[in-house]
Amino acid sequence: MRLIRSFEQDNFTPVGFGLRVMIVALGGGIGEMSQRVAGLGGQVEDFDELFTGLSHLIDDPYGYGLCVVDCDAFGGLDLVRRACQRLSDEAARVPVMLISRDCKTQIFPNDRHLPVVLRAPVSAVSFRVGFEHALRDRLALRVT
Repeated sequence: MRLIRSFEQDNFTPVGFGLRVMIVALGGGIGEMSQRVAGLGGQVEDFDELFTGLSHLIDDPYGYGLCVVDCDAFGGLDLVRRACQRLSDEAARVPVMLISRDCKTQIFPNDRHLPVVLRAPVSAVSFRVGFEHALRDRLALRVT
């Protein structure tokens, strides 16, 4: 059975419709994550250097709705977590998804200021669940 829905139907909007998403990764990781974010309705901006990406986030924290980082490309989960903790107060409000092979258990925190952590290689289902969890405030506003 196959269900096909059009954008004209009232009750269907991609999760990240119109959302500006920063992806920080190297090589093939950018392409794969970009396709997944675009499939969920996000507008992708990619960076291949961690501190350049975080610098753009600090400069324009209200312009981004989500930041996704492939930690394995930049020294591992702990290093990227420490870098994200040093963000300014405004930039720290941007939801963050971290993807790493170092992750033993996927983390979907209740605290909105903590990053969602997914185990690499991330499946399409895990990516979507993490995406929706990171954007739960945005989804709650849309439902009301």
